[in-house]
Amino acid sequence: MDTVFTAAALIILDGFVLWLVLSGAPFIPTKKEGVKKMLQCCDIKPGMKAADIGSGDGRILIAMAQAGAEAHGFEINPFLVWWSRRKIRQAGLEGKAFVHLQDLWRADFSAFDVVTLFGITHIMGRLEKKLRKELKPGARVVSMAFKFPNWPVESQLEAVYVYRQVV
Repeated sequence: MDTVFTAAALIILDGFVLWLVLSGAPFIPTKKEGVKKMLQCCDIKPGMKAADIGSGDGRILIAMAQAGAEAHGFEINPFLVWWSRRKIRQAGLEGKAFVHLQDLWRADFSAFDVVTLFGITHIMGRLEKKLRKELKPGARVVSMAFKFPNWPVESQLEAVYVYRQVV
């Protein structure tokens, strides 16, 4: 039931339209200032491979591609995948930014130099274990608002946490 949902709702909250899939994660868009901070923490260099877990409408994914990365988004909401792909085309980033309709738990992150996410408390422990197992040495993880329970924070920019794979 990864990409199938039984109920959905549109919610307007503080000026944002949220597409909520009740069997998946809620879509809460990162504000422009948050995207800038996350991108700063990613330290993208041309040629890097970047992933955005729960890529939503693609705004972080697009920013990483514009900074020179080959950017891949992983999203389980088919509507948001379609929307992201449309925005990628509009930005002229086809071939640089890609969105995969895929559950993050089934994705392999071993090829990525940087991974971004805007998680939620109840997944952070399990996600920490997955990323520490899969990421190559030196890979960076940038998390908006939510911290991993055991992985030491390498640096922090307000509510953006940066982790580095050392093994």
